Amino acid sequence: MTRPRSPGRPTGDSQLQRERLLDAATDAFAHIGIHAASLRGIAQQAGVTPALVNYYFGNKERLVDALVEERLLPLFQGMAERLQQVGDDPLDLVSAFVRGMSANLSRNPWLPPLWVREVLCEGGALRDMLASRFAPMVPILLAERFAKAQAGGRLNPDIDPRLLVVSLVGMVMLPYAAGPIWRGIFATPELGDEAMVKHILALLERGLEVKP
Repeated sequence: MTRPRSPGRPTGDSQLQRERLLDAATDAFAHIGIHAASLRGIAQQAGVTPALVNYYFGNKERLVDALVEERLLPLFQGMAERLQQVGDDPLDLVSAFVRGMSANLSRNPWLPPLWVREVLCEGGALRDMLASRFAPMVPILLAERFAKAQAGGRLNPDIDPRLLVVSLVGMVMLPYAAGPIWRGIFATPELGDEAMVKHILALLERGLEVKP
């Protein structure tokens, strides 16, 4: 006779169960917020018992830590590596950032709403972490590369390298975060990821040039 499993204990592919729970948590954090999301609701969305959430993660704080370490940090690390492989030309840096960000946002549709809720909004659970852990990996690195290009006469001297990074983040992130709104207004399915990237790069290209 088969012995019944203990309540809440994992069976089968444990790593797959854990990933499914992390997927559900990521989606819940993005769409209802980290503070509002409950472990019970996350378990229900993943189709498991709350005991299984506790088995893998213990509590919500550790679940948020897993989101940061396993979902957010790899995206920032990948972007940092992409930028480090690009030369010193500011247009190449901008193109690498815009295309890399667009690919990340397209592959991870939870990222724009999570950014709005937990970084932009006052009291967001990830706001302080952005400054302490993520900023040195991409924003500060990118600003330093732009400053170096500007000192070498390859970037418009009227541009602030730090604000250029802020502008780039906004120009890429906002269209994805507000996609359900503007796509409903314009109803133009041909405006896909590549069209958006080309538009942003064309908009930026003239402003980055150094006057003769």
